[in-house]
Amino acid sequence: MSDTYAIENNAIDGEDEMGSLNHSTVQTNLAFLLKLSKKFAVMTELSLDISQHDISKYDIDAKEELKPDVCAYLKRPVVPDGKNDLLKVSQMPDLAIEILSPRQAISYLVRKIKAYFELGVKSCWLVDPEQKIITVYSCPKRHLRRKPFTLDIAPEIIDETMDFQLPIGEIFEEEEAR
Repeated sequence: MSDTYAIENNAIDGEDEMGSLNHSTVQTNLAFLLKLSKKFAVMTELSLDISQHDISKYDIDAKEELKPDVCAYLKRPVVPDGKNDLLKVSQMPDLAIEILSPRQAISYLVRKIKAYFELGVKSCWLVDPEQKIITVYSCPKRHLRRKPFTLDIAPEIIDETMDFQLPIGEIFEEEEAR
């Protein structure tokens, strides 16, 4: 991507360290709904150790770690005996979710999703809070497939790979404080 394109479209071809209200709301809602399902162990902003993998072909400028907005595991990573916590987790999540930030380029997140599949992630979601679209990606037989779900068309997101569904309206719900 050229610098001119990035500047003109206010897009960052990489990680956007600046969050937003909608990004944070969607991230919280997703983590809550996934946890509520009792199917997954759910973590946000978890550092995944990729130091033993070469994903340079995806041009995402990551050599040591990747950090999805939400990770969901069918089996929670185990903290080894003698340790209290893990700063980086080598076990890849079953589901990785990326939420588009206002200044972030979609093409960057799609490249990141392709890298997740190479690392062994089974399913990936790309969430666009502004457009209220969630695209579910799968990669059967190394062929990337995507299925978009929009608030006005589909009442639920269906992830066939994970055999799981969530109400799309609750993901984008903007709850008022009382």
